[in-house]
Parts: sequence; C-alpha cells; structure tokens
Amino acid sequence: MLIAERPAGKHMAGRWEFPGGKVASGETDSEALFRELREELGVTVRMAHPLLELTHDYPDRRIALQMWLVKSFSGEPQGLDGQQLKWVVPARLFDEDILEADRPFIEALQRLPPHRRAPLQVPGAPAK
Repeated sequence: MLIAERPAGKHMAGRWEFPGGKVASGETDSEALFRELREELGVTVRMAHPLLELTHDYPDRRIALQMWLVKSFSGEPQGLDGQQLKWVVPARLFDEDILEADRPFIEALQRLPPHRRAPLQVPGAPAK
C-alpha cells in the first residue's frame, strides 16, 4: 500500500496517511479520487472501487473519509506536494506513524484476501 507523509505546514505534519484529498463542490467521489491522485501523485487512475467510508473525530475537527482500492493506474507516483511516499505491505502498516483516522482502513485492508488488495504489482518492483 502506498502511504504519504504529511508535509511541513499542514495539519499533523510528519505523520503518515493514505494519499487523497477533499471532494470539491459539484464533484463526485470518484472524480475527486482521480483528480487528487493526479494532482498529488502524478498518476492517472484507470480502475478503482470504494472499500470503506467512515468519520473520525479529532479534538479540533470531524472528518469524513473514504478508502478506495486503486486496481490500475499509469505513471510513477511522486510526492508532487513535497511529501515523502513509501510502499508498505498491509501487515506492516501499523508499524508506521499513521494518522488515527486511517487506522480503521488498515484493519479493513488486513482482512482482505491478498488478491483483492491494490495495487497488484508495486511499480518498479521485480515480478513475482
């Protein structure tokens, strides 16, 4: 799974999260996903499906989140907002300093059979 470090100057900078962002007015959830990953990572999503939706209360705000599994994309992910990126196997995600709001997503990902997780092949990794 790809995770991103929140860049300096952003709320909870230095912590790790799943890439994505806000849904703009008049935009569908899938349109927001495609736009955000293009703007934030420089990739073009070809196929994705929703996995889980939740809300999370931080001391200073309530946020609504959706997790999508991206099954196919083109391009090499890059931190276009200055964020660090790293690929982590689902079993090791709890070892990272992941935002509390994203922790239920990790639990959901770990319950998925390996063939349902995305991406199916980490770009640049040797074929198995």
